[in-house]
Amino acid sequence: MDGSNAGVLCPPVMPYSATDQARAAAEVATLPEGTVVIRMLSDYAVMREQARACR
Repeated sequence: MDGSNAGVLCPPVMPYSATDQARAAAEVATLPEGTVVIRMLSDYAVMREQARACR
């Protein structure tokens, strides 16, 4: 292979409005430190960046 993404299916990245992003950030800020969902959201952010780069 030549390193291209030929044949690779890139997942769609759903857009979130600025309002939704601000609301999510406010909700996450209320969670206790060390909450596992915060780590999971961080992983999700990485996957979204990888999906964007896939195109």
